[in-house]
Amino acid sequence: MNGAQDMGGMQTFGPVRPAADERAFHAGWEPRVLALTLAMGATGTWNIDKSRAARESLPPAQYWTSTYYQIWYEGLCKLLIEHGLATADEIQAGHSMQPAAPVARVFQAADVPAALLKGFPYDRAMGYPARFLVGEAVRTRLLNPSTHTRLPRYCRGKRGEIVALRGAHVFPDTNAVGQGEQPRWLYTVRFAATELWGDDTTAASVCVDCWEPYLEPADAP
Repeated sequence: MNGAQDMGGMQTFGPVRPAADERAFHAGWEPRVLALTLAMGATGTWNIDKSRAARESLPPAQYWTSTYYQIWYEGLCKLLIEHGLATADEIQAGHSMQPAAPVARVFQAADVPAALLKGFPYDRAMGYPARFLVGEAVRTRLLNPSTHTRLPRYCRGKRGEIVALRGAHVFPDTNAVGQGEQPRWLYTVRFAATELWGDDTTAASVCVDCWEPYLEPADAP
């Protein structure tokens, strides 16, 4: 969706200045939010793309003034309420007020290290070949979806070149809205910086991973 999270190329936010001694967490409640997010994701009630979409749905003023884990927390609360796993009153009170709703799976503490080391692969087998080849010129579609997408606004409707084929992966745009995984081929596309930003740039190029439905031949009408 065209939400507050899609900040690439936006003005007035200033440069990104990473801290030399950046910590993973800045407050005691932040690792709890991470743990709760992982635990609830493991129940299978929703998927990672629905989680991202929930965070993206925050109003811009709230999103831009929230810290990283505040955004995670608000997205998690929204999903819990939408799926009947907690009420707004329970979240506000910090404890249950009614019997727990059943879930399909429970993420046991003893299973956490092995699960995190293994990861959660989203590559999938495909029954048809990739449409584009490495070295081929393509153009991204000019999309303005009202739901989740991984195609940044700043590179929509732009010409680029396929520099790598990354296999087939779950398509986030459908997975986030309950339409299934619908795996699609994934490519790395290199864009000349001047194509994205104009001549007033010091960069040479930008690479973006794009699913096949985002792309069309460069000479398409």
